[in-house]
Amino acid sequence: MTLPLSRRTVLRGAVVLGAAAAVSPLLLSGTAQAYSWSRTLVQGNTGADVTELQIRVAGWAADRAGQTRVSIDGEFGPGTAAAVRRFQTAYGLGADAQVGPATQAALNALEQSDGSTAHFNFSEFTDRVSGTFNGGKVSAATAKENARRCMYKLEALRKKLGNTPITVNSGFRSIAHNAEIGGAGDSMHLYGTAADLDVPGVANKTVYQKAETCGFSGLETYNTDHQHVDSRADLGRSWWWENGTV
Repeated sequence: MTLPLSRRTVLRGAVVLGAAAAVSPLLLSGTAQAYSWSRTLVQGNTGADVTELQIRVAGWAADRAGQTRVSIDGEFGPGTAAAVRRFQTAYGLGADAQVGPATQAALNALEQSDGSTAHFNFSEFTDRVSGTFNGGKVSAATAKENARRCMYKLEALRKKLGNTPITVNSGFRSIAHNAEIGGAGDSMHLYGTAADLDVPGVANKTVYQKAETCGFSGLETYNTDHQHVDSRADLGRSWWWENGTV
């Protein structure tokens, strides 16, 4: 897909290097049920499986607009529990904040065998010139992991928009490609944690407002030809919502 030269090329949000460490899921060959959960997770648990849970429910950070995010820290606290309850409610599960077999199955149903998600592919997030995650401000592995985390927030956004398909027009960008199109010198796209979206049939303002509940800490104004979302706070940056809380 060719990236249109539009306002998306001059996004004002920026972030300094500081990507979170990647957490690699245990992949089981040939199945979409890719992550191997070994226990029922409850509030008070810690560990890599809690971190993976937090990545997967991060898009269920809030019920209403507010600068709220799920911390990806491996500690199952109240914020994670609240996000789990919202996920369970959205998927018709008992909202008890206990992540047992039924909730784990619902989480795994959103994952493809390569670690991408049910409705988003890594190819949608790669640099539009090289087709890779190389050449950004973080390693290719970190950029790909950041894109994976973004996908789970987008899955939540898609669900909240009534399961409306979302097109990713721009995801990760290499430094060279970003400079070529006039992107901000420290754009979040360089880290793999940003996406420019098109949601046919849905106003950008609606997309923006729903994104305010999905833990996205960077939101460009909806008064343009796309909707930019990013997770700069996950990388230690300050929140930036161009239209404020609406």
